[in-house]
Amino acid sequence: MKVLPFTIPVPEGQTIIVQEEMQSHFYPHLHRHAEIQITWIKRGEGTLLTGNSMHSFKAGEVYVLGANLPHLFRSSPEYFDESNKLDVQELTIFFDPTGKLSALFDLPEMQAVKTFFEKWQVGFKIPVEVTGAFREQIDMVQHTRGVYRMSVFLRMVNLLMGIENLQPLSVASHTQPLTDPEGMRIASVLNYIMHNYSSTLTLEDVALQAHLTPNAFCRYFKKHTRLTFVAFVNKVRVNQACKLLINGELNTIADIAYSCGFSSINNFNLTFKKIMGKSPRDYVNDYTHRVK
Repeated sequence: MKVLPFTIPVPEGQTIIVQEEMQSHFYPHLHRHAEIQITWIKRGEGTLLTGNSMHSFKAGEVYVLGANLPHLFRSSPEYFDESNKLDVQELTIFFDPTGKLSALFDLPEMQAVKTFFEKWQVGFKIPVEVTGAFREQIDMVQHTRGVYRMSVFLRMVNLLMGIENLQPLSVASHTQPLTDPEGMRIASVLNYIMHNYSSTLTLEDVALQAHLTPNAFCRYFKKHTRLTFVAFVNKVRVNQACKLLINGELNTIADIAYSCGFSSINNFNLTFKKIMGKSPRDYVNDYTHRVK
């Protein structure tokens, strides 16, 4: 599971790389790469892990991820069940301002753009009110070539910089080198948690993934995520519970609690309210009221 450095295949003669993928689930390992990434989720849903933060994602949303930002679009559990015959689809634009595009980004006219992407290395989600217009720009980049693609790309970047009230996806910058062994280690740990949150996760088992004693692991994990091990696991489980509550996929709140790895309904209710600021039932009622 130590899949952190990731090389984006670069087609010959292209610096703006467009990839559209359709598969049974999203790439299931935490990774990062030198390219900035703009991803349109066409089909699929799950949990987005960015740096030390996590967010639910669903079809129609667009995300901008900074260079070297560790990330994982983790599909919901049902996408790993072959009997469901579900699939996902994503359209992604990759570009590296420090690679072949460095001459462009070093121009005086591009300094504001360069500064923008440095500031937002932590990533952000395109706000819903402009998502439609931004998806059109991504589609245009995909279906153009040569100098016209570059023109459309620059127009898209200009639109990006005009968006107000952006919210960061991660609370800290992650710009250490791709070969950083500490990054490899934390990637292994986070991958293990994301794959096994619905089961019993002991401190000893997870510490083993980092080749550390439990006490040393607790210090190490808090340093890299700013959360305790238990707090991080609870956030992963509550995040999944939120999706199940909204989708109405299980009959009762107790079913949801146990499917997300909680050992009791009381523990689930207390943990959910601590993280979300409201009870599971109030969360559902508030969501239902907003979408009416």
